[in-house]
Amino acid sequence: MYVAVKGGERAIEASWRLLDKSRRGDTRLPELSVGQIREQLRLSVARVMTEGSVYDEELAALAIKQAAGDLVEAIFLLRAYRTTLPRFGYTQPLDSEAMVVERRISATFKDVPGGQLLGATYDYTQRLLDFTLMAEAQANGEESAKSAGKDAHKSAAAAPDARPESMPRVVTLLNKEGLIEQETPIPGAAEPGDLTREPLSFPANRATRLQNLARGDEGFLLAMGYATQRGYANSHPFAGEIRFGSVSVEMELDELGEAVEIGEIDITECQMINQFAGSGEVPPTFTQGYGLAFGHSERKAMAMALVDRALRAEELGETLSSPTQDIEFMLSHSDNVEASGFVQHLKLPHYVDFQAELELVRRLRAQHAAQAEQAARQEQPAEHVKAPTALQSANGHDQQEQAA
Repeated sequence: MYVAVKGGERAIEASWRLLDKSRRGDTRLPELSVGQIREQLRLSVARVMTEGSVYDEELAALAIKQAAGDLVEAIFLLRAYRTTLPRFGYTQPLDSEAMVVERRISATFKDVPGGQLLGATYDYTQRLLDFTLMAEAQANGEESAKSAGKDAHKSAAAAPDARPESMPRVVTLLNKEGLIEQETPIPGAAEPGDLTREPLSFPANRATRLQNLARGDEGFLLAMGYATQRGYANSHPFAGEIRFGSVSVEMELDELGEAVEIGEIDITECQMINQFAGSGEVPPTFTQGYGLAFGHSERKAMAMALVDRALRAEELGETLSSPTQDIEFMLSHSDNVEASGFVQHLKLPHYVDFQAELELVRRLRAQHAAQAEQAARQEQPAEHVKAPTALQSANGHDQQEQAA
């Protein structure tokens, strides 16, 4: 990552001041607070947390404010801050089946255990601009909203048992018939690597790939997931289940000798179901692609699941026919921090490199011109030799006869 710029210190400091002024905008308007971003731009906050590898809504909102809404820059800021934090240990694997669900849909079964929960989504809106949102909130409206929020918080704290119960996974319906691959932990398997501490290397197992995809750029994964559906992979997916809600985070404490709950986080989980023709050892069955992201991030989780399934082509014995199935290509180019740094470093001074290229091109052009001139001189005599005309031939013949 290219982040350092040397020289021109006064100019750089002036640029910082201009950036602060530009980010603030018109001072006659109220400044956007971190709390407002956290509560009202929750989908942006979720993306920054996911791709920044830090679950902290306040820090993600702060990064968005500092980056003036540039989410890739905000992700970079959050990752940079993450490197300064101490690590106390690892939590236990999340039990997403015990999720307290706020939204849960399935495109494979109409009637699923627990039912379909539409929840808060843009899926069923008409995508028309709502100009009423441009109206400024009245002071009394803001006060009532604050009091309502406080009352709701108190009621939720007073009655925790009112929350909806957890729901079993939809794929369990296929598990009962043995129609879908079983994904269970392998006894004695090595612990998954940690991409936040170890550089990406190949070959990469599925655990490493999923980590990479979770941190990958949503736009890139969305495009690649779309490509798999258009034929650039052997993919015919069904959205088995998409669920959003809160899960408990547990950590084992040496002092107690057991795992204790240390908090809750919101996550979005997606399980894509794909056809699989089977092989000599495996009968025809369904396979899975998996995606998980922080907060309410359905598009990211779905794209991640599509790409995850495409990257399993080799282990399933499928023909590799598309870049979307190329593990090294996909993992090496999915990280927006890496991609942004490598592209934007072109804005830094490259005077020496360019002058070297410039001199090389000038020398090559001079050589080319000299060679062209030399070739022209070699061809010139042949072009000036004129063929004898019919009259000249006749006169020459008469002169020969007279001489005879």
